Amino acid sequence: MKFRPLHDRVLLRRIEQEEKTAGGIIIPDSAKEKPIKGEIVAVGTGHVNDNGDVRALAVKEGDVVIFSKWAGTEVTIDGEELMVMNESDLIGVIAA
Repeated sequence: MKFRPLHDRVLLRRIEQEEKTAGGIIIPDSAKEKPIKGEIVAVGTGHVNDNGDVRALAVKEGDVVIFSKWAGTEVTIDGEELMVMNESDLIGVIAA
């Protein structure tokens, strides 16, 4: 992949939700919402503070995160649909 996010942005791949509910009901495609969970594919260099210092991001490649529902910009890279968003749009990291 030949894409590197700038500054405090991250590139992530959405993780699709389960096709069934806990009770075993299959959810049709028309009723599914876009997932809000994703895996970090690439990270930028960091957030540039007002005084010019660079603060490293709190996430790294491979982290699984939850992000805001309406966050980010969808992009297609090498035929794969990915999301680019600011680190501030991430809600948290899911511990492995």
